[in-house]
Amino acid sequence: MFSPPPINNSIEVSGEYSLPIVILSIIIASLASFTAISMNERIQKNSFFHRNFWLILASIAMGFGIWSMHFVGMSALSLPFMMHYDYLLTCLSIIPSIIASFLAFYIVNQKKRSFASYLLSGIFMGIGIATMHYTGMASMVMDAYYVYNPWMFITSIIIAILVSFVAIYIFSRQQRYAKNNYIKAITSIMMGLAVPSMHYIGMAGTTFYLPRQQAMATEHHMNMTLLITGVTIGIILLLGLLQLSSLVDRYVDFRVSHIDILTKLPNRRSFEKAINDEDVYRSIAVWNLHNLEKVNNDQGYHFGDEVIQYAANALHQLNLPLSSLYRIDGNRLALLLQGKDRLVELQQAMKTLSAKWTQPIMIQEKKILLQGVCAISTIDDHQSPKRLYSDILAVLSSPGIQYQNEVIRFDPLIHTYSFEQEILNSIDQAMKNDDLFLVYQPKVYAGTHKMVGLEALIRWNHPEHGFLSPGVFIPILEQSHRISDVTNWVIYKVCNQIKIWEEQKLPLYQIAINIPGEYVTSPRLLKTLKKALNKYSISPSHLELEITETSVMESAESSMRAINTFRETGFSVALDDFGTGISSLSNLRQMPISTLKIDKSFVDEVPQSEKDSAILEAIIALGHSLNLNVVIEGVETKNQVDFLSSSGSLLLLQGYYFAKPMIPDELMEWIKSNS
Repeated sequence: MFSPPPINNSIEVSGEYSLPIVILSIIIASLASFTAISMNERIQKNSFFHRNFWLILASIAMGFGIWSMHFVGMSALSLPFMMHYDYLLTCLSIIPSIIASFLAFYIVNQKKRSFASYLLSGIFMGIGIATMHYTGMASMVMDAYYVYNPWMFITSIIIAILVSFVAIYIFSRQQRYAKNNYIKAITSIMMGLAVPSMHYIGMAGTTFYLPRQQAMATEHHMNMTLLITGVTIGIILLLGLLQLSSLVDRYVDFRVSHIDILTKLPNRRSFEKAINDEDVYRSIAVWNLHNLEKVNNDQGYHFGDEVIQYAANALHQLNLPLSSLYRIDGNRLALLLQGKDRLVELQQAMKTLSAKWTQPIMIQEKKILLQGVCAISTIDDHQSPKRLYSDILAVLSSPGIQYQNEVIRFDPLIHTYSFEQEILNSIDQAMKNDDLFLVYQPKVYAGTHKMVGLEALIRWNHPEHGFLSPGVFIPILEQSHRISDVTNWVIYKVCNQIKIWEEQKLPLYQIAINIPGEYVTSPRLLKTLKKALNKYSISPSHLELEITETSVMESAESSMRAINTFRETGFSVALDDFGTGISSLSNLRQMPISTLKIDKSFVDEVPQSEKDSAILEAIIALGHSLNLNVVIEGVETKNQVDFLSSSGSLLLLQGYYFAKPMIPDELMEWIKSNS
């Protein structure tokens, strides 16, 4: 192994490398590394597949890449003698590289990591790579024999350990940058160069000898076409598997977050997105199945599930054109209609269904009478679709409902006061009982995806109506001038939460609080802020006050004075929903704000729309030219992230692509898994 043969019985022979095949070996190693990094990235995410699925897949990808690189690298060397491979040893030689990769990725994805763990992992993986290389060498069957230079042999193993350590460290550090394809590509190329370096150093220390009687034989080139083709196809299949599994994973994630599992209908989140973002719906009908809870208690939840499915199928079979059906709550189904003047059509369809449900229906060979109510509302072109669900809730909160499958159209003279009054009457109790609560959505850097701040968002779990969208109750609170009381409650809650995290010695992030327009210029706001800061002994730098562009423009002079005061006190101030108001560039230049928050409407069609993309880039450049932090809200797709990441690494992104708004415990888990 290390001793050369007698010089009189043998002769040293050398070969030549094919540069194209050497380059191919590096490309294969880089592709395998990219695949492994991408799969490693999926381990850190909430996924339909278990994290061990991605861990094993990443290990196979990396191990297969190391193995493939070795044999393609060997095929680049032309030697003057016959040679083939022992297939059993060839197949077994892949095992050390897969096991080594698994150990490396397992350590990389532990929550607690240290320099010692990186080093130990590097030693394991380096030895695994070297074992694979020299097992692969042992699998060669040839007329010649080879000898290793001891120093080069040791050097190749040391190189394998060193590059493995560096690679593992890169894997670990790059996790926060994983969504940036440029950094992933650079990391993959580095690893694609690191693995071949060990191989070719090892080969440089290998000397081949032929018996003298064969030394003058005709030069032979081993036919490696089949092996190279197979390895290349294998790498392509791995990349294909990565893409397919990622697509399946993203599809399942979408289904879980947007589709009701039982009825296969779009869920409440999809419904709220439809009425908030799509200005096409003009009519709505919502069925509230009042006796569903009693059915569940009497017959069991499986029976109740079949009742819901029956009702959903009945609504679906109406086949109303330009309509969308949703399950928006446990016992509520909503039908949205596009187009004008469809009230009569909608009423007729709902009355037909109501008449059918006055008779018992058959579920599991049992007769059951559905007891519910259908609320209907319609709007004209001058009204926002956001009003539709508010109108429905007003109908459903009416005390006169008998739940005899009535079809009730929203009447502002009858229903508005009733619902609005219920909201106003219950808001104090909601704050006291924590039916009203806060969730926090992270803001991250575009370049690193490292979290740098949070936005506090309000939610209401109403005891009767379930989860109410802020778009439903906030306008009512604003119209009745109760929004300032709720804002004060939010300020104290946020300050209390910051204090809790501080006492737990957790990292503190700046938290943005939405300040309603009418409250910006009120002296009461500043007093409340100061009292809350004093009560919990926290710095004003931990808070950012978000004020909308339109509210500033409505009272520009007094708003400017208020913003100046906030800044002098130490608060950050963000101009929210920028681009939707009427502020001029001169006003923007004079505002003493610290952050520009761009409305999600500018992001929705990016990057598909060249015009929207150009406008968004111009606004980002404007904000940066004024030395402002720029936040893009409503980021939901990878294409949007890739486009925005190219616009500047210091850009701040916020949206469901990174994280949904979370309660504090969920947020801490998210931070741990993304640290």
